[in-house]
Amino acid sequence: MASQSYEEKREEKLHVREQERLATRRSSRMRALRKWIIVIMIAAGFGAGIILFLGRQLPEGEDMSRTVPLQGVEHIAQGAAHPPYNSNPPTSGWHYADPARSGFYTNAVADETVIHNLEHGDVWVAYHPRIPDEVKNALRDFALTKVIITLREENDMDITLAAWGRIDMFDLADGNLSDADRARIDGFIKRYRNRGPERVLSSP
Repeated sequence: MASQSYEEKREEKLHVREQERLATRRSSRMRALRKWIIVIMIAAGFGAGIILFLGRQLPEGEDMSRTVPLQGVEHIAQGAAHPPYNSNPPTSGWHYADPARSGFYTNAVADETVIHNLEHGDVWVAYHPRIPDEVKNALRDFALTKVIITLREENDMDITLAAWGRIDMFDLADGNLSDADRARIDGFIKRYRNRGPERVLSSP
């Protein structure tokens, strides 16, 4: 077999180098593609997680509440007289300088105090003292951040839900807190919590 000429050897080396360059290029593309696939998968997983989280936060069922015209944000001294409120319980208007701590109360808290909570975006669950103890205990389940649950004898109905400029109320059927009642409370909280004119992380 005749030995290769200089030109043939040179062509062969160039061909090998070209093949190596192409192989390196393909390898780089594959690495980049794998990185993009990982990024897309992470982004898709993150997006799915957000959708699931928001889905759990979205209220279910019909919104049974109504809008109440706002009466302002004026602070008044403890025990000071003021014009009448336009809903029972009030959802805005004249209130004391200090809000109450959020959570469950077995006693009443002054309307003028809780209005300040509403201004901060809290939701107020006010229950009439006539409701059974079992229902009062069940209401403790809703004592979340920025939810205040208090006894209130002035309620027109067994349970009243109030937020800044929104109100809902209902009586218990047979003295029990039904699944529909629970969903109604939960839906109100999800719709109107942290919707006040002054948004703070939590009440003191």
